[in-house]
Amino acid sequence: MDSLQDILAKYGKSEQPELVAVKRYVDEHYHIPVSAALSGETIVVTVPSAALANTLRLQISKIQTDCQLEKRLIFRIG
Repeated sequence: MDSLQDILAKYGKSEQPELVAVKRYVDEHYHIPVSAALSGETIVVTVPSAALANTLRLQISKIQTDCQLEKRLIFRIG
């Protein structure tokens, strides 16, 4: 008999590679965990502070290049 963890692993959603790349980028450069979600053709990244959101907004083109993104990035404070 399968354990509950095995059953849930089969049906659990794996995270999109774009989201993982953005989270990894922020964690490697700023050592702050963020959450990211896909909403149509945009990636919404929720960050804990306004200062970090502004810093990331200034680096959108670098983040898109480094993470190989084609979707639009939006940074939200939350």
